Amino acid sequence: MKFVKQHVVKAVLAIAMLGMISLPAAAQEIKIGVISLPALIERAPQTKAAMDALQEEFAPRQREFEAKRKEFEDLQAKAQKDLAVMGETERRNAEKDLRDMQRELARLQSEFQEDLNLRQNEEYGLLQRSMAKEVQEYAQAQGYDLVVLDNVVLFRNDVVDITAEVLRIVEANYQATNKP
Repeated sequence: MKFVKQHVVKAVLAIAMLGMISLPAAAQEIKIGVISLPALIERAPQTKAAMDALQEEFAPRQREFEAKRKEFEDLQAKAQKDLAVMGETERRNAEKDLRDMQRELARLQSEFQEDLNLRQNEEYGLLQRSMAKEVQEYAQAQGYDLVVLDNVVLFRNDVVDITAEVLRIVEANYQATNKP
C-alpha cells in the first residue's frame, strides 16, 4: 500500500508541475494515460500462476489438517456412541481427549491461515512491483508523459485508460517467458 501511496503523491506532484509548465507551452501536446493497477493484477496471468503455486505449496498442510479433522470427527462419533457404556473416569478422559484435539485443530487452522495470508501478501507485493514496472516500461515505450492510477482521478475519459493495452503486453511477456 505504501508503494501505491508513493506513486499517488508523485502523480499529483507531476500533474501540478505539468499544469505550471503547460501554461507557457499550451500548444505542446501532453500524452496522459490512466491505469487500473488492481484490475491489471487481477487479470494478469502471473496472478493465476502465483495463486496456483501457493495452492500447491499449501496443499500438503491442508491435507494434514483435513486428516486431523476427520480423526477428531471419528473420535467424537465413537465417544458419542460409547457414552452410555462408559464409566465416569472413562467418560472424563474421552471428553478431555476431545477437548485437547479440538484445541489442536483450532491451533493448526489458525497457523495455516496466518501462514497462507502472509504468503499471499508477499506474492501480491511482488505482483504489484512487477505490474508497476510493466506499466512504466509500456508508458516509456509509447511516449506517455504521465500515467496515473484510476482510483485517484476524479474524472477521466475512457480513451486515456491504458489498462487493456498494458494487460496485452503483460500477457505477451508472460507467454514469451513461460513457453512450454
